[in-house]
Amino acid sequence: MDPDDARPAPLPDPPTASTLEEVARIAGVSRASVSRVVNGKSGIAPHIVEAVMAAIAATGYVPNRAARTLVTRRTGIVLVVVSGTDTSMREWGIGEVLADPFFARVAGGLMGSLRPRNVDPVLMLAVDQAERERVVNYVREGNADGVLLVSAEANDTLPAMLSSAKVPVVLFSRPSTPAPISYVDVDNRAGGGLAAEHLFSRGCRRLGIITGPTEVAGAEDRLTGFLAATRRLGLDEVATAAGTFSVDSGSHAMIQLLAQGVDGVFASNDNMAVGAILAAHERGVDVPGDVAVIGYDDTIAALMCRPTVTTIRQPIEAVAAEMTRLLLDIVDDPGMPPRHEVLAPELIVRGSA
Repeated sequence: MDPDDARPAPLPDPPTASTLEEVARIAGVSRASVSRVVNGKSGIAPHIVEAVMAAIAATGYVPNRAARTLVTRRTGIVLVVVSGTDTSMREWGIGEVLADPFFARVAGGLMGSLRPRNVDPVLMLAVDQAERERVVNYVREGNADGVLLVSAEANDTLPAMLSSAKVPVVLFSRPSTPAPISYVDVDNRAGGGLAAEHLFSRGCRRLGIITGPTEVAGAEDRLTGFLAATRRLGLDEVATAAGTFSVDSGSHAMIQLLAQGVDGVFASNDNMAVGAILAAHERGVDVPGDVAVIGYDDTIAALMCRPTVTTIRQPIEAVAAEMTRLLLDIVDDPGMPPRHEVLAPELIVRGSA
């Protein structure tokens, strides 16, 4: 046998770099149509998208990001920024952010909403002034097209910095200090009202609330909505205790409320609701038999507690999708005035109330 016969057949040559013109020729469409599909533009007929994607697969075409940026002045990159000034965040890294049930759900929703639009998310933290300036400069230097911002503190300066720098930005939730900035929020006043109405429907008449930091707009709105609903229901006296959105603060606040004889408690986030339930258990108080507890957000924490937490669900995935759509609209039309979208919350009934 010829030794050459025993050698494996040579691998085929890898496909050579193709061009938009070649993809257009194979797909049977114009070069402009290929460009619109590659750049994720909307309003393209499904059969054209299908033909172009098949041609791209057949040719091995890979878009040249650098060349595309020169033509479109777009990077195809968006920053997902978690910002705040709380000293407890100063030691945080990406891992700690993603371990927090609320921030993880928000960041995951935002990053997931960008991928189908052929936009690459870059996650950044900004917990001091130097990092905020870095975020602003990163976009102004042309490294990203805009910012999807989750601000963790009421006195955070980054929203105003981005707005002043004319950086395309959409904020998660209404800013505590009015600013000319686009945001997507959930109707927190309505959510507080849902909590009060559900506790009342269960027969609770001595209600209490564990507030979040009231300088945070969302926490203030939840408190306002809860108190307005209790007044409508004829309950003029409501016990209040302050929390900081942490489990420990929920436990400490619950001890204060139990001392006042409450039979129904609304905690302004799920972490505090978990803390409230733990404090009740430690004192031999049955949940929901002796006191019903409702949380807010519908994070994984609500499912890991026993009993599972009845909560007011923020539609984070819908908020993320709306934030992404709005930001890309701003990128396409930088002169667009700020827009504000507010989505409805939902009561999720589980074991605690």
